[in-house]
Amino acid sequence: MRRFTTVLIILFVCAAAQGQTEKEINNQAQFWTSINSTWRFSDHWGAMGDFHIRRTNFIQDPNFYFLRLGGVYWINDKISLAGGAAALWLAKPDMNDGFNYALEKRIYQQLLWRSVNGRAKFLQRIRNEQRWHEVLDPEGSVNRIRFSNRVRFLFSASIRIFEDEKKPRLVLSDEILFHFGKEIVYNTFDQNRLFIGISQRLNKRLSYDFGYMAVYQQKYSGYNYDLNHTLRLFFYSSPDLRKKKDEKLPHYPVGDIE
Repeated sequence: MRRFTTVLIILFVCAAAQGQTEKEINNQAQFWTSINSTWRFSDHWGAMGDFHIRRTNFIQDPNFYFLRLGGVYWINDKISLAGGAAALWLAKPDMNDGFNYALEKRIYQQLLWRSVNGRAKFLQRIRNEQRWHEVLDPEGSVNRIRFSNRVRFLFSASIRIFEDEKKPRLVLSDEILFHFGKEIVYNTFDQNRLFIGISQRLNKRLSYDFGYMAVYQQKYSGYNYDLNHTLRLFFYSSPDLRKKKDEKLPHYPVGDIE
């Protein structure tokens, strides 16, 4: 009888543990917009800056506000390097149906490579980020600072589908993100961002892309996931401030999504 009771207890504990670790997916509707700027001061030197707003329940609730600044060095017309700092204010619901904001500070480094093949333009980017996150307690006060290092791999293709260069292009992109740190035990995989949409140049300095982005993110528990169905509208500003423009070093934006 004692052995039978022990077996029942073991089975119950195993079943409870299995129930706690079963994958849970939270589907959300979001809207994400931004302005991404790249300023060219000389043939090799420039600056970049982004400002992003993302909202949840489509546009009803805040999700985050994000600001990034940095310097850019163009090695040639295909390869550039960049680095700088960023800050993100992440909205956390409080107990009074309002929101508290957790500040995340970052520094980042990136390598970007682009190429043109017939009707298609390709972009590949590797970005490395060191991040310091505020972890809030239920009252909204800062409990501790969590550090993580995140590596991001982006591949994007912009394809001309009309003969007229002024008409929209088809855009397909995917970015996968991994992060590492003392508190990151169950979710080394952070998230994947898959985008399909259109892009169009409005003038020499301003363009946009618009479409659907699926963001699949694993949470710190390891078994909770967010699947964010996101309507994305990004604007890209790329002023070329060189007095004498080198045709062998055409200007192109280096900023992209958060």
